[in-house]
Order: sequence, then structure tokens, then C-alpha cells
Amino acid sequence: MEKGEPDPSKQLRLLPGFRFHPTDEELLVHYLSRKAASRPFPIPIIAEVDIYKFDPWDLPDKALFGEREWYFFSPRDRKYPNGARPNRAALSGYWKATGADKLIHSTAGQLQNVGVKKVLVFYKGKAPPGFKTNWIMHEYRLTDSYGNPSHTRKNGSMRIARLVILRD
Repeated sequence: MEKGEPDPSKQLRLLPGFRFHPTDEELLVHYLSRKAASRPFPIPIIAEVDIYKFDPWDLPDKALFGEREWYFFSPRDRKYPNGARPNRAALSGYWKATGADKLIHSTAGQLQNVGVKKVLVFYKGKAPPGFKTNWIMHEYRLTDSYGNPSHTRKNGSMRIARLVILRD
């Protein structure tokens, strides 16, 4: 097997024509909330990867599924031990948040916030200038029952149940 080729034993065996194109609500309600509750998935379609240990162009090989979009469950560490700011530094650059967070609402039953979607762009080099690339990431976080972003603290880091979608 050549370097960079996906491991055939890890490839999913899905029926021809299968498409994985969930909505924002489906990603939060059916995937991220299940992951946060440590419930198993019938089909392992989303890989668990600490995305900040890699550059974005190395991540497609780590995904279990996808051609132009790749889905990952990833932990989120804090920039400072006692702070709430996330550390988004990667190997050769950093992920910069752009635009306002988008609230994701449930369409089932009464309208309620189920999560937040944040768009991040990858910059090569050190902040603040860096060089903007075409790599975009969509970060999803669950909200608690009051509509606030939720997280748990474990071993001094924010271990947020979080789903990210990477696009080139």
C-alpha cells in the first residue's frame, strides 16, 4: 500500500449510490448528540481525529467517508489553561473564525436551538497575518436545554462534543 492511500480494511462497504449529505440539524441531533452521549453508531461513518495535529490537506486520508467533504469528531483544547478561548493552531498554520455563529434550530415539535455552526478558514503561517487558503471548516457544537453552547471539562481542557466538516 502506497503512502497516502486509504487502508482498504478501513474502507466502508456501503451500497452503490449511497450519499451522506445530512442537514445541519441532522448532524447535531442524530450524530453529535449521540456521540456526546457515548452511544454507538450502526455505521461508523465519521472518524474521530484531533484535527489540530494535522494540516487540512492531510485530513482527507484520515476520513472514513467523503470525496470533497470530510466529517470528523474532534476534541477542542483551550488556548490558555484557565481561559475559554479555543486553541485552533495546526501544524503549519491556524484556523480563523469568520462571520457570526449560526444558530441551528430543530424543526421537530416546538422550535428550539439545538446547536451552533461556526465557519473557520485555514491560514498558513503565524497569526496575525498568515496567508489565507481555500480550506474551510464548519464546526458544530451542541447547545444545552437553555440554548447556550455546552461543554464539559476534562483533564484541564475543553473536551467539547464537536463535529467538524472540512472542505477543500
